Amino acid sequence: MMIQRRSRTLAVACVLAATATLAVSGCSKSEGSDNNASSDSSQAAQAAETSESSSGSGCSLQSYGAPKLDLKNAVVGFSQSEKEANPFRIAETQSIKDEAKKLGVKKLLTTNAQSQLPKQISDIQDMLAQGAQFLIIAPLNSDGLEPALKAAAAKKVPVLTIDRKLNSTACKDYVAFLGSDFVEQGKRAADAMIKSTGGKGKVAILLGSSGNNVTTDRTKGFVDQLKAKAPDMKIVAQQTGEFARDKGQQVMEQLIQSKPDITAVYAENDEMGLGAVTALKAAGKKPGKDVKIVSVDGTRNAVQAIVNGEYNAVIESNPRFGPLAFATAQKFYGGEEIPENVIISDRAYDEANAKSSVGNAF
Repeated sequence: MMIQRRSRTLAVACVLAATATLAVSGCSKSEGSDNNASSDSSQAAQAAETSESSSGSGCSLQSYGAPKLDLKNAVVGFSQSEKEANPFRIAETQSIKDEAKKLGVKKLLTTNAQSQLPKQISDIQDMLAQGAQFLIIAPLNSDGLEPALKAAAAKKVPVLTIDRKLNSTACKDYVAFLGSDFVEQGKRAADAMIKSTGGKGKVAILLGSSGNNVTTDRTKGFVDQLKAKAPDMKIVAQQTGEFARDKGQQVMEQLIQSKPDITAVYAENDEMGLGAVTALKAAGKKPGKDVKIVSVDGTRNAVQAIVNGEYNAVIESNPRFGPLAFATAQKFYGGEEIPENVIISDRAYDEANAKSSVGNAF
């Protein structure tokens, strides 16, 4: 895990006053369902924005050893990690596409690894073979992308990672990480759970997929916060739902049988939480009342579930990285130092604001 050191905040204001839309030549390669995703007209107001906790030593174009580049005359590659049946992935890919078009990027290549690490490696290598000069990667796992990173380094192609960290060396294997503070998300989810339950009860954790820092950090933040603030709340089960709705439903169905006295569920993404809602309703239980539910992401379906009284809270994890990713690239190529970790601000939804905020969810 990278050592956290305070550094200056990376602003995103320049993107929110971005240049007029220019035509993009299109994607040379595009997979998955992202072509069917419609552009969110309110994206500019909801783009991922940096907080005041960006950290780590700075990385400049000179220290990275990459050639200068004008993005409007460049080939940019985006590697998506997971199937775009998940609203987070749909919104993330669309945000990258929209901002590339808005800035007039010469050519945007997009790929989808379909949740397969070997495919993500080959996708990245293929984009490099097609002439990609800058890469934005949403890593499937924190480890395992070394062959792709080495291929990029050999061609002096900078790599920017979003939404998941790599267990690699910043300013050598990649420029910077853009994303949420996942430990803090877990802590905020625990606080929301304590508020919903009064700090008592038996909670099950629906874990995300293994092998990435998101699952590890969201679990740590939640568990540590419960221990510190609600010792009467007992974690009675931790089982992976692999960040998928159907898996979350299956796990919840099993837990209803094996742990019928569960009173709360912490799902490490909304899709698993919504799967849990389906399982609980099928078992004759009232989600949001009999069993409190808190999750992380901020999808429209989960926020609407709060409005419907079937959910209790959602901690946002903003997927709209397009403006921030390209703003970071522009600053990097403009000679500015980029912090190792560019941490974004995430909001939260609960019974008090869900109805008025559901239109802002993705």
